[in-house]
Amino acid sequence: MAVRSLPKTGIKADQAGADQSGGLPGLLLDWYDRHARVLPWRFAPGEVADPYRVWLSEIMLQQTTVATVGPYFQNFLDRWPSVTDLAAADLDDVLRAWAGLGYYARARNLHKCAVAVAGQHGGRFPDTEEGLLSLPGIGAYTAAAILAIAFDKPATAMDGNVERVMARLHAVTDPLPGSKPILRAHAASLVPARRSGDYTQALFDLGATICTPRKPRCILCPWTAFCEARKQGIADDLPAKTAKAAKPTRRALAFVLTDARGHVALRRRPEKGLLGGMMEVPTTPWEAAPAPTLAVSRRHEPLSGIDWRPLPGIVRHTFTHFEFEITVAAGRAAEACGVPDLIWVAPDALGDEALPTVMLKILRHALAKGA
Repeated sequence: MAVRSLPKTGIKADQAGADQSGGLPGLLLDWYDRHARVLPWRFAPGEVADPYRVWLSEIMLQQTTVATVGPYFQNFLDRWPSVTDLAAADLDDVLRAWAGLGYYARARNLHKCAVAVAGQHGGRFPDTEEGLLSLPGIGAYTAAAILAIAFDKPATAMDGNVERVMARLHAVTDPLPGSKPILRAHAASLVPARRSGDYTQALFDLGATICTPRKPRCILCPWTAFCEARKQGIADDLPAKTAKAAKPTRRALAFVLTDARGHVALRRRPEKGLLGGMMEVPTTPWEAAPAPTLAVSRRHEPLSGIDWRPLPGIVRHTFTHFEFEITVAAGRAAEACGVPDLIWVAPDALGDEALPTVMLKILRHALAKGA
């Protein structure tokens, strides 16, 4: 099925014009002025935004919901009010504050980016695409969002909400991800020369609250009269997506080891790779193989000579690219032995460690099963 180009959508040049005083951008901005969401990181329409807050919120919001991000964002601001404060922070403190948001490479890059901005740019974020893209953890989308929202420069920030709105507005029926270039072209044609930041946030709000993935509220949409998908009755079917391949499953055995005081043995994961630099319950390698048995997994145990007890049940966790199934064994050490890579943590101090969600699941499972 051919991708529809802009002239075939029925949207005329004056409707799609880039002047925010009229056309589709003007309609959306009028709607935004009345219905903008109140968010912790958002400035009121027309106010000058703080690039630090814009950057911090955009990094946090990647692959995460607005509701989840709110408390984390405020906590970061309370602890590190400026990018120079964050740059001076200890990475472990940043990882601990990030724990629960997932995608932990973002936290490491967040700290690296703050250090770069503080050290190489005098504590000021660059206001060019080239300058922003040179910073750790900032890609094309984040750079465009910062340029538009923080610096009010015409830039096309394409996230899932914007892709969905453009696919419906222009009735683009080719599936994602192949249709991304034409959706970007449509989005770029609408960005106004002024109030670009407000327009960008208005588009985010439109996708999040009106042009939703299921049951879009077309009657409330400021663009409803110009939406080709609504006219054709196919809004619910767009954007079309290529069927995803089934996720593979990896499995591992986790060793929940405690000492006589009830302290739990943790260790730090390698800096590079999945969950890099985070704390973990020691496990066997994560492999696409049958669940490892305790008998064959002893070569990976964190401490030898332990009488390990298999716990019933399986802990399950979903990562972006695979499903993870973990069986758990519990053991007790006579004392906190001096194994170099083990860190012994009191139960009431586990919340202070940079433990990712999957590791918290393992510990909760062990506790529920009497470990």
